[in-house]
Amino acid sequence: MATFHLQIVTPNRMFFNGEAEKLVVRTAEGDIGVLHGHTHMVAPLGIGPMEVYLPGEKPRLAAIANGFVKVGPESCTLVAITCEWAEEIDVDRAQRAKAAAEETLKAAQGEREQDVAELKLKRALNRISVSGR
Repeated sequence: MATFHLQIVTPNRMFFNGEAEKLVVRTAEGDIGVLHGHTHMVAPLGIGPMEVYLPGEKPRLAAIANGFVKVGPESCTLVAITCEWAEEIDVDRAQRAKAAAEETLKAAQGEREQDVAELKLKRALNRISVSGR
């Protein structure tokens, strides 16, 4: 299968920089798949899982949250606010974040507080789901 150059960047690090056969990522409009030769596009990222298919390897799973993806026929650049490989996720921390978000949601006084708590809950649930635990 033909490959394309994939670069994944977060505010903290160069998350990935290399060749990939396929990328499946959650955008604000739903999941997209990227292969070599993909048409040009830019899309905002949502909160969800990301699958990176590397040549000759099993797909790698990561949890992403927000940012954008820029795709072209030969390359793809993904800039995410947060991105963690499944094996890097601290499940206990994600469980604590989930519980805290649920408590905040129950006690939310205003719309803004409720929106922030819902986003935190989505991120925590995504991390737990991607970790496989």
